[in-house]
Amino acid sequence: MDPLQRPLMSDRVTVNGTVTPLALLADGRLWWSEGIQRCLSVEKDVLSFVTSGPYIKIKSLVETRDGCCSTGAPTKLARNDVVFMPSSEESHRLWCQKLSEFVDSLGRPKRLFVFVNPFGGKKSATKIFDEQVKPLFEDAQIEITVQETKHQLHAKNVTRSLDITKYDGIVCVSGDGILVEVVNGLLQREDWETAIKIPLGVVPAGTGNGMAKSLLDSVGDPCEVANAVHAIIRGNKRPLDVATIIQGEIRFFSILMLAWGLVADIDIESEKYRWMGSARLDFYGLCRLLKLRQYIGCVSFVPAPGYEAFGEPTIYPGKPTTSKGSNSDQSEAEEANRQRPCYLGPEINLENLNWRVINGPFISVWLHNVPWGAEDTMAAPDAKFSDGYLDLIMIKNCPTLPLLSMMSELNTGGHVKSPYVTYLKVKAFSLLPGPRTKDKEKEGIIDVDGEVLARGKGTYKSEEKTLMVYDKLQIAVDQGLATLFTPI
Repeated sequence: MDPLQRPLMSDRVTVNGTVTPLALLADGRLWWSEGIQRCLSVEKDVLSFVTSGPYIKIKSLVETRDGCCSTGAPTKLARNDVVFMPSSEESHRLWCQKLSEFVDSLGRPKRLFVFVNPFGGKKSATKIFDEQVKPLFEDAQIEITVQETKHQLHAKNVTRSLDITKYDGIVCVSGDGILVEVVNGLLQREDWETAIKIPLGVVPAGTGNGMAKSLLDSVGDPCEVANAVHAIIRGNKRPLDVATIIQGEIRFFSILMLAWGLVADIDIESEKYRWMGSARLDFYGLCRLLKLRQYIGCVSFVPAPGYEAFGEPTIYPGKPTTSKGSNSDQSEAEEANRQRPCYLGPEINLENLNWRVINGPFISVWLHNVPWGAEDTMAAPDAKFSDGYLDLIMIKNCPTLPLLSMMSELNTGGHVKSPYVTYLKVKAFSLLPGPRTKDKEKEGIIDVDGEVLARGKGTYKSEEKTLMVYDKLQIAVDQGLATLFTPI
């Protein structure tokens, strides 16, 4: 007999009034019969078990299909309880012991700190947490501490001082923004080397949900709340690259993307049409395509192996220096960095690397750490969570119709196959942004992880302060620095 098929425990039990054999196999499967054979995987399906008198209730989350004709119908996860009565008190004790031992061996989280962002997306995160997230954590017998975010950077500030020894992970019920704040908060702690190892989970409840989509799509799961929570409960982990963006003494830690040009303009400037809902991105995207902008600038990079033919050889472009401007919060950030020991970025000697350069003008420059930028945008289909590289997607020149066709393929990643797109992987990157080609008095926007990192003159809300100024910045990748809860 296959050792994995060996029963750890077997008994004749009563399920729904029917006496049937029940076995817990060494591979973690529960087998029984109710007219037909049934099976639950303790690792994959079982959340927990509870006892009530002579009964044992198995709480599970299993795949179901909608409709009476299930062929081809999408699967959904649904809560399901199985109640059985062992044959004796001694059998009841042994079942509880074996189930406890097996569940405990899985290394699942027992205590989680949960951020809920009530302001993100459709402002539905609180309802999603109360109705979908909390019940599953309760079924899994996970102790949770909940913090609703009150304002921007609240999660970052809480994370900086959080006693992480009390928790097995931090969960963000939000879009991508709160997860980004948590990573930045962890890396600004004195104990950042320990803190950044705490596993992070994300439940899609915002506008973009790029990280949740990337994680779930990597195993073919839908980007649904139940699937995301299920992945966190199971406790599997994977490393995640973190990119450090530097300008002078200012640092920002990115886990998703950086955009300059068309994508950044659409993402940020479309906010003026927020009343249109999600349609604002399509509407404003069409506006930008019909009145296309190009930006003067220069992109330098260290290519990954196999991408050395892109660009022209150049020397290290030099570390970006601080250039204070009226719309920069740099003085405050510099002071904070000086006062608090924290992570300073990957230990890489950039000067000795083989740099390449591509000069503009550019329609769009896009850097991605994970495949999906949003639930409907597969920006970088070849991106990996922890390969130590960023995926660089650039468009220099492109007629309007091919560009329109290209944008319509963002949901499949087909845009990168266009002859107008340059797509490669880089280890380090330097951007020197410039003004628009047709209006030198107006510059651009640099968008990082869905927030404005820098605004040039003449841009939308250019009077608002940003962390960095519209000038040269540098990015380097630290492979696998952070840790995520993952479906696999």
